Amino acid sequence: MPANTINEVINALQTIITDSIATNNRLGYFAALYYKVTAAVRDGIAKGQFENGPRMERFDVIFANRYLNALDAWKKKKPLSDSWRVAFETAERSSPLVLQQLLLGMNAHINLDLGIAAVEVSNGNMDGVQKDFDAINTIISALTYEVISEINRISPLISLLGLHSSNYSIIIQFSISNARDGAWCFAEDLLGKTGSAYTDCINARDKTITQLGVGLAHATGLMRITLWLIHVFEWKNPAKIIKELHEYQKEKITVNPVTTAPAV
Repeated sequence: MPANTINEVINALQTIITDSIATNNRLGYFAALYYKVTAAVRDGIAKGQFENGPRMERFDVIFANRYLNALDAWKKKKPLSDSWRVAFETAERSSPLVLQQLLLGMNAHINLDLGIAAVEVSNGNMDGVQKDFDAINTIISALTYEVISEINRISPLISLLGLHSSNYSIIIQFSISNARDGAWCFAEDLLGKTGSAYTDCINARDKTITQLGVGLAHATGLMRITLWLIHVFEWKNPAKIIKELHEYQKEKITVNPVTTAPAV
């Protein structure tokens, strides 16, 4: 069943995390990361950080259900977007880095799902959504260095990515910011389209994002050698990795319930 409130989203994510730890399933990596963001948004709503709290909750629920539905379709071998298929397929392989798998989840969810969710919650008025859309950037920025610190512990040689850039943490922040900017542009393009034009726009976007995902999953040249070396020293136990990525829950999230509004 789809989630109807943000607390139901958090409960669904916790179930995925718990099951993934029990089964040593790498699908739990992205769920643990997503838990951080969703719980932070939930707390932000409770603190009045958004212009329209109830709408922000509907936005979050619509957005999260796209991930939850894609994961359910994958497990049941039902059709799903190609960008999510690449992410889930990669989670079945042990060779990609934890960072690669997290970026693949973000690729599908931000680059494809976020724009669709923004349109669905907007009721044709994107101006009202944009302020709260932008406010999430502040929350994500606040979490970025915490996630990087966790990845540094999981992948002690991850800084070797600096051989290919000035700073891999800058890459991550730029990738997220750039993806969210692209998601908003996609939402503006999708807004107003109906019927087959709406579907065609989503399918074209999915095709583009899938190509980006394939590039993330299958590095070539010197980058491939660097990733292999980083992987040699990276933690290998999925359950341990998921727990490390999920530490935010224990230390920083307030678990007091907040007033919730049903999704549309």
